[in-house]
Amino acid sequence: MITFIPLTGFLGAGKTTTMTAAALALQEQGRKVAVITNDQGVELVDTKLVRSKLDSVAEVTGGCFCCKFEDLVEAIVALVASDSVDTVIAEAVGSCTDLQATVVRPLRQYYGDDMVVAPLTTVVDPLRHLAFARAAERGEPESDLSYLFRQQVTEADVIAVNKLDTIKPERAEELLAALRTSNPKATVVGYSATTGAHLDTLLDAWQAPATNEDVVLDIDYDRYAAAEAQLAWMNQELDLTAAGEDFDATAWARTVLQELSVWSAEHDAVIGHAKITVETADGDFAKLSLTESGAQPTLDRAASAHAPAGRAVVNARVACEPDALDAAVTEAVKAADLATAVTSSATTPVSFKPSYPRPVHRLAPAGA
Repeated sequence: MITFIPLTGFLGAGKTTTMTAAALALQEQGRKVAVITNDQGVELVDTKLVRSKLDSVAEVTGGCFCCKFEDLVEAIVALVASDSVDTVIAEAVGSCTDLQATVVRPLRQYYGDDMVVAPLTTVVDPLRHLAFARAAERGEPESDLSYLFRQQVTEADVIAVNKLDTIKPERAEELLAALRTSNPKATVVGYSATTGAHLDTLLDAWQAPATNEDVVLDIDYDRYAAAEAQLAWMNQELDLTAAGEDFDATAWARTVLQELSVWSAEHDAVIGHAKITVETADGDFAKLSLTESGAQPTLDRAASAHAPAGRAVVNARVACEPDALDAAVTEAVKAADLATAVTSSATTPVSFKPSYPRPVHRLAPAGA
């Protein structure tokens, strides 16, 4: 019997960092853990970072688990068969919701003899939550993105507030208390996946029974689709060559994200997330991420040395038109090339808006 741990949560909440940190912690407890990344696009930045830390990694691309349900099942089966794992942690696309009906219940109904499905966990970025809350307090109409965020929180068995180290302790306590009051059926935990502080509270929550499994989201799929369509999704690969003997891969990636951050702030474009890896010719790589317009990029991994050449992968999810995102990234790359003495050659940008969500299954709670 294997354990399947499903994670959801808005773009930039830290699902991949949470998944990786939790997998490592469970391995220390003697579990054999595999993870599955997921995205609407291909060439996933997160997959490379996870594979640098874990042995058993798979990905489901081209759509969320709800619309790629059989792909998810095949990935689970393949991991169990090849690596003899007993625990699989999977993170859904950051713009997906309604997972209780489209993923959790179908897995329990059709594969319950072979699989225990842990409580559905929604990972929350406290700053993103506070931004949506402030907009509501000002009386602003609920945006489609805020609507999507609210649905993700509403259906959670476990609300996992990540990045608590980024806000003051008193604000953290207020946020946790507010979430417990507004979501009485959910278990609310706070932790930092980056530092590992209080991660044990999340692991403990996964051992408890699901408390919100009978939830039925009052969800408007047209509005859900509109929220996803607000975000342009871009995946692009670039070959990088140093103008001199070598270049700084970390500095190049940081400059691209800094330029994109400035552009997004100037154009009032919400960043879901933007991530870059640069793999150097010797197999080392740098990885940086950005989750807020106008903010500085976060360094997730630095390349250990300069290199003569490398290959970059850019994943960007920004609330703008695909053509505008293509142009913004192109200009950001030019700035990074100039700043770090690099010549870059890019594939054609692959920017798009997700198609209408059409889940394979959508099951009501038992007895409903």
